[in-house]
Amino acid sequence: MSTADWPEVALSATPETVDELEAWLFTAGAVSVTYQDKDDQPILEPAPGELRLWDNITLVGLFAQAQDTDSLITALHLSAQASSMPVPEYTIRVLADAVWERAWMEDYRPMQFGPKLWVCPSHREPPDADAVIVRLDPGLAFGTGTHPTTAQCLNWLGRETQTNRAPLNDAVVVDYGCGSGVLAIAAAKLGAKSVLAVDIDDQALMATRQNAADNGVLDKLQISHPDTLNLTDADVIIANILFEPLTTLSERFAGMLGTGGILLMSGILEDQVAELGMRYNKWFDIEPATASNGWALITASRLPK
Repeated sequence: MSTADWPEVALSATPETVDELEAWLFTAGAVSVTYQDKDDQPILEPAPGELRLWDNITLVGLFAQAQDTDSLITALHLSAQASSMPVPEYTIRVLADAVWERAWMEDYRPMQFGPKLWVCPSHREPPDADAVIVRLDPGLAFGTGTHPTTAQCLNWLGRETQTNRAPLNDAVVVDYGCGSGVLAIAAAKLGAKSVLAVDIDDQALMATRQNAADNGVLDKLQISHPDTLNLTDADVIIANILFEPLTTLSERFAGMLGTGGILLMSGILEDQVAELGMRYNKWFDIEPATASNGWALITASRLPK
């Protein structure tokens, strides 16, 4: 093992054993433990606050850089002894050292949405110097524009039409489930008068606030938990979340939008469109959904109140 390499310990777990095995790795000195899907089992819709695990899990413990194999094995055995458990079956492998900041820089490039909207990492310039540019680097909160759900929303925001070349001018926009804030920031840069960015995750709110400041639009954003929302005349609501919470929000969204206001819903699969439409058609005129790689985007307008 090179002095620059990081040893990893990998082993199999189930939802019933994962807590004990994770504790074993940390007690042995792991600096982090990662859960991985062992059998390619999709988990698409955990409920808010729910931790739903795969049936078969691979746990990977990352240990201190350049730790030698003999001392690692000793630490694993002592950890098992301290917990009065047999030593689990495991494998030791090596994670080669890398300049991780450079690794993601190579893969994350400027992305165009519509004629003039670009999402760009901080280390690159977009091909169009006159574009509307959202600066965003990969982070812990969801949403960089690479996922089809986010991309479809950005394409809608970045569109232009012959009759209305600035569809967000002076609009009040709600980004419901803001994640990284990419949609809220794009809306602000495309002319929205104000943007309410809400999320149930405090980490997402922190990421949105920092990204908005980095893009110079923090003064246009109101960033908070969704339970603070109190408006009845929003022009646009963007809800790039998941099917389950969307099924419960139809009446609330209807109350937040003014007549003719636009609702965008993403984060849903194509085969979920029909059911979601039935939950919303009392209050909304729903357009035919569009889709990308199995993920759908629903566009709907608020019927007269």
